[in-house]
Amino acid sequence: MKKEIEAEQAYVSVVYERFDALRDGSYQHFVDGIGAEQSPTHQAKLERDVAAQHHSSRAARLSAAEHGLVLGRLDVDDDAPLYIGRAGIYDEEYDPLLVDWRAPAAIPFYRATPAERLGVRRRRHIHLKGRSVIRLDDDLLALDELGEDEIKHLTGEAALLTSLKSARTGRMADIVATIQAEQDRVIRSGSEGILVVEGGPGTGKTVVALHRAAYLLYTHRERLSKNGVLVVGPNATFVRYIDQVLPGLGETDVVLASMGELYPGVATSRPDTEAAAVVKGDLRMAAVLEQAVRNNERAPIGGMKVVTDRDTYVLDDQTCRRIRDEAQELARRAQQPHNRMRRFVVRAVLEELTSQALTAIESVLDGVEAPDENEDEVDQELSGLIDRDALHQELRSSPGVREALDVLWPELTPEGLLGDLLTDPVLRADVAPQLSVDERNAVQRADRGSWTVADVPLLDEIATLVGELDATLDRLAGQRMLAEMERSRHTEEERQLVSDAYDVAMDMAIDEEVAMPVDAELVLSRYHDTGPDATLSQRARRDREWRYGHVIVDEAQELSPMAWRLLLRRCPTLSMTVVGDIAQTSAPDGVTSWAEVLDPLAAGRWRRARLTVNYRSTEAIMAVASDVLAAGGSDGAAPRAVREGGDLPWSWCVAPDQLATVLPEIATRELAALGEGTLAFVVPVSLLARSMAAIKPYHPGARGAGDPDMLDAQVAVLTSEQAKGLEFDAAIVVAPDEIIADSPRGYSDLYVALTRPTRRLGVVYSGELPAGLSRLDPVGEYRPSA
Repeated sequence: MKKEIEAEQAYVSVVYERFDALRDGSYQHFVDGIGAEQSPTHQAKLERDVAAQHHSSRAARLSAAEHGLVLGRLDVDDDAPLYIGRAGIYDEEYDPLLVDWRAPAAIPFYRATPAERLGVRRRRHIHLKGRSVIRLDDDLLALDELGEDEIKHLTGEAALLTSLKSARTGRMADIVATIQAEQDRVIRSGSEGILVVEGGPGTGKTVVALHRAAYLLYTHRERLSKNGVLVVGPNATFVRYIDQVLPGLGETDVVLASMGELYPGVATSRPDTEAAAVVKGDLRMAAVLEQAVRNNERAPIGGMKVVTDRDTYVLDDQTCRRIRDEAQELARRAQQPHNRMRRFVVRAVLEELTSQALTAIESVLDGVEAPDENEDEVDQELSGLIDRDALHQELRSSPGVREALDVLWPELTPEGLLGDLLTDPVLRADVAPQLSVDERNAVQRADRGSWTVADVPLLDEIATLVGELDATLDRLAGQRMLAEMERSRHTEEERQLVSDAYDVAMDMAIDEEVAMPVDAELVLSRYHDTGPDATLSQRARRDREWRYGHVIVDEAQELSPMAWRLLLRRCPTLSMTVVGDIAQTSAPDGVTSWAEVLDPLAAGRWRRARLTVNYRSTEAIMAVASDVLAAGGSDGAAPRAVREGGDLPWSWCVAPDQLATVLPEIATRELAALGEGTLAFVVPVSLLARSMAAIKPYHPGARGAGDPDMLDAQVAVLTSEQAKGLEFDAAIVVAPDEIIADSPRGYSDLYVALTRPTRRLGVVYSGELPAGLSRLDPVGEYRPSA
């Protein structure tokens, strides 16, 4: 083995030498480009900026590759070995030294098996520390060339199992070198339509989703880099958990967000009551919100009087209905939102009032001739000298006219309209007859502006219906004009901005050796914006109408129908990857059938793939989880665990008043048993505060889900919902009967809790264990340590 490592080290050193040359060359080209004297023409400046963008991005992508640059080697039939890595590296003759893991040539590295070799004799995983080769793992696939004794001792998937046995770190690791065949097929699937990836706990759904984002950005870079990829997680903690994976894979044109962050200006994790969440997530709310907007497009019965400083005008009911109906019809034909049509209503009302004013003036001045200043002038009537435009402007500025317009067709904001709807029971009764009295009462609240996660899709729905305010459109137009002026000013300050952008980019991701096309408009927007927040991610976050090239949704089974409507607006092409497990659904309005939620929204444009192997938890842990899944009435099957053996899951019965007080001692014992790694206490909501208060004095580093440092803590205390999507070396599930009782889908929550650990599982309870936990190894009643 020592000679093998030395041989691989020699090749890895050659790759790094070429890597250094390419990175240094890109950096020098960048410095030369921004420092060179150029013709003052706009074209010359643009060419300089394009070159700066190209070499800056190139050097940045290469820079991040130094850590774990070489992933492995393929020995193939009748050909030279092929080395796989995080970036594509070519020698001076343009022969490949290293193939990018996303390239088609790298597919056998992940898909080849003894049954289907794909021309691969041996797959070698190369483990680096810095630039040094420290270990090799070989998978021999040419079984027909091996003896019986060798076949018996083969350890396929050795690299994967090695990575799984390592302790969790609080951040999802980049396991690009250990992606397995069924995962790889999903990652490289086409981008058209909605791909639903089903998989139970530990099957690598999140890994697949994130690597798929990197693969799609690599394969369709010209299209996706303009609009980026949106990755939606179930909560902010989960987003922090995965936030380093994509940069480590070489991709930064990605927006990571939870559902509570998908409406600009709102960032919330506040939950609703279960009853309110169900109502707000129901598709009927789309019709309710549309009617709430229509209620603000009025034709008052009996018409209305418009009082100005000079006169009183009358808009009779027939005129009001005509203006309203014409505006609504025009909006329907032109597909324009409510606020955009206010200008039409303003013009129509002003025309009507101006006509009335002229009629009144003409009746008074009818037949009166204007005095002649010169004898040769033709006589004309005085009424013909009236300035119609001046009269029009006078009416427009009248407070009485503005009040009338606000009655007929007021400008609306999503926040104002939704606040009215949630706090005014009379309004709800008027616009939501399809909801029962109990449903309408469920969403009642006193606070107009403290938004919940379930409010975000409603705010977005209203924003689509009403559009921007005129003042907002005018302000954006002004900002665009100022930005254009700023772009024309090429100063040393701007050069410094480009240089700073390079320094930031150098800490980001890697990519292939081959240069990808550079879009001049993208360069201008990134390097010549008027503010410092000009990255794609920041621009996309503040623009509600941003349309992403691809959307990835994790834990998608938790989304309500109204949340799905929001996501489909973010990606009208329906290029989406949806990952989830219906058996883990805990939201009361979550998915019970993919067809039920997707057929009404994207009939014929979605397909399904399934991950069947659990790489996270041991066989013993998954046996317990499978029993709980069946006890909860699910007809689904838990994924097959690939890891045998491991510690037996245990249970510990304590008195009810000791459920929280025993946790510090359990934490001490579990941490000693782990040696290293992370420990999570998954508790019911009612015990969350008590559990943290009990553990903290003995383990000060313990953190809860609301703490941004939780992911780096050795001990975490959180609920089943907060733990979703996360993994730990050990998990202690506290009061499983209360977890079940907390929601109608309590067994799903318990299933989630039991499948968080990779190595050790314990259950602490009082009274009787819930059904499905009979496999747990009882350790007797709790006895405090002396």
